[in-house]
Amino acid sequence: MRTNLICSGGMDSVSLAHILAAQGVLKRLTSFDYGQRHHKELDYARACAERLGVAHHVIDMRAVGAVLTGSALTDDIAVPDGHYAEDTMKITVVPNRNAIMLSIAYGISAAHGDDTVATAVHGGDHFIYPDCRPRFTQAFEMMQRAALDGYADIALHTPFVHRSKADIVREGARVGTPFAQTWSCYKGGATHCGRCGTCVERREAFHLAGIADPTDYQDPEFWQQAIASKEGR
Repeated sequence: MRTNLICSGGMDSVSLAHILAAQGVLKRLTSFDYGQRHHKELDYARACAERLGVAHHVIDMRAVGAVLTGSALTDDIAVPDGHYAEDTMKITVVPNRNAIMLSIAYGISAAHGDDTVATAVHGGDHFIYPDCRPRFTQAFEMMQRAALDGYADIALHTPFVHRSKADIVREGARVGTPFAQTWSCYKGGATHCGRCGTCVERREAFHLAGIADPTDYQDPEFWQQAIASKEGR
């Protein structure tokens, strides 16, 4: 198997990169600059590719991202604090982002003879992001098989789509993923803020997995308040 992994530089995709590398099937990482608020994740994706000794493609999608307006990840809109399972987090949706990125990754894989595209979407993404849900990934794979019919036979590998972020922490830890060398925070400060949805989810995942979190947070205790709010306590 030859796998092209979409890698943001976040904990989920870097963990999957190390898992695939341990299996001997990782051939390349593909990352995207879509005009996001900061590029810290891309630096971590680049470091991951160098660490694992695989090719790294960084695709300039800034012109596309500039017209995918209305998201706190691309526009001058405040990133909300709290848990992903709150309606306020819908402001972080970048419309059709995963569909666009996957299409490009499939094209790269077809051109380079890969037989698999991998993405680290997981069960915790389902509430907010429609293009992380199983219905989407299944339909997308079927569409790509039609798009490349007779030219390439490429599968879509989504090992976490029915699993939690805590599961990712456990699986990543088994293969020695350097979690400190990943970036999740949407705000892009000197350290993780500890308050945005992805920071809260990251902190909670380590707690549920029973694995020490090496991340330096500006507000390391906020996640508990966010969880309590989600659960209505």
